[in-house]
Amino acid sequence: MRFKKLDLNLLVALDVLLAERSITRAAKQLNLSQSATSGVLARLRDYFEDDLLTQVGRNMVPTPLAESLLDPVRSVLLQIQSTIETRPEFIPAESVRHFRVIASDYPTSVLLAEVTRQLGVLAPRITVEIIAPAEEPQEQVERGEVDLIILPEKYMLSEHPSAVLFEDSFSCMVWASNSVVGDSVTIEQYMALGHVATLWGSRRLPGLEEWFLKNAGMSRNIEVSVGNFNTLPQLVIGTNRVATMHTRLARMFARYYPVRLLAAPPGMPSVVMKMQWHKFFDKDPAHVWFRNLLSQVAATDSEYVEGY
Repeated sequence: MRFKKLDLNLLVALDVLLAERSITRAAKQLNLSQSATSGVLARLRDYFEDDLLTQVGRNMVPTPLAESLLDPVRSVLLQIQSTIETRPEFIPAESVRHFRVIASDYPTSVLLAEVTRQLGVLAPRITVEIIAPAEEPQEQVERGEVDLIILPEKYMLSEHPSAVLFEDSFSCMVWASNSVVGDSVTIEQYMALGHVATLWGSRRLPGLEEWFLKNAGMSRNIEVSVGNFNTLPQLVIGTNRVATMHTRLARMFARYYPVRLLAAPPGMPSVVMKMQWHKFFDKDPAHVWFRNLLSQVAATDSEYVEGY
């Protein structure tokens, strides 16, 4: 199909080229050879009468025109995608939809595991791909590369829809035989203990609890850091260290590991977990059904008993 002499299939290639900024990576995404991808770029350059991507050292840098095309091209492709995928009637048991969800191992453990169990009964042909958060997961929503992200409220984009899934508190987790703390931990003890903490991505970004402590003018002694939540129990067992983590996940760990849970220091904020999706998916019947399933499971699982 052509529009004003432009083969619209080239828009897909243009979108990938501008996103990847590499002939090699774009060729892999497009399932083309590098020479064929170079040929596509040459056709695009002829049409737009612009280099679009220029070689600077080992990198390809977009021209000003290419930068201006990035968002409009992605928007057009997303509109086409959402129109094609949207059906007037959605039958879960017959659907073969594939959903891509960005989530850390925290919401995966406390929410998505149960969601996938229910999918096996309600919609056995639907598949779900859970992706660990990258440096800027919001950009993947903006580009329509994923169906949902599940992150704390503070990381939501204002220009796309979102919904609250659940609210959680923070707890301290220690080894059951920790000899330093008893049934509670004072702020003085907390600051004196060695800590196991989560740090995220190549930039080693701290968790929300670290932001709270820094804003309160406190600096804890982080002896061990790790890029996930699921190894925290193993890293406190056999030590007098403490891990500060989400209560829902901590209680799950306490059922399987020799650990004790203690109240977090006073003033530690709660965390509101939300899901967000691109606005073009807002009324997609399959998407709406999937989001409703997440909300229903989150509402059921959030009814945990307070106390330790």
